[in-house]
Amino acid sequence: MTEPLLVFFILAALAVVGAVSLILQRHPIHSALSLIVVMVALAGLYLLMGAEFVAAVQIIVYGGAIMVLFVFVIMLLNAGVEERTSLSKMAGPAGLLLAMALAAFVAATIAKSGASVQAAAQTGALSSTKGISEMVFKDFVYPFELTSFLILVAILGATVLAQREKS
Repeated sequence: MTEPLLVFFILAALAVVGAVSLILQRHPIHSALSLIVVMVALAGLYLLMGAEFVAAVQIIVYGGAIMVLFVFVIMLLNAGVEERTSLSKMAGPAGLLLAMALAAFVAATIAKSGASVQAAAQTGALSSTKGISEMVFKDFVYPFELTSFLILVAILGATVLAQREKS
């Protein structure tokens, strides 16, 4: 087993464990920390693919800025440990049945298409950071700014909801 393959399996396992931990945590801050683990593992996978710029953006934007916003909103809402309720006795067995059906569907799809999977042709053209930044700030400036605006509105909405519950 080569070293990049070993690093891939370690990072992939770390991402999966972080994602499962994200779902199973009862405290929102612990879930946010698990999401940071997933983002760092994905950045490592991007580095293995040779996408250094995307890995840096993954760490800076998602691991840093977005997670700071998540933690800020969680603390602003004063979210505590999740309370378990037993509202539906059917949700557990039905959810398990649906999860097994989804796993069987994914396994059947992989088994059926396993022989026809081919690697994409490499063109040899590399995207520079300058080219990516020109594309983001010229061609896709409106979706970029719209995303910023939506995040701001979400933070303001969380603030309004937190203030309404206190009074």
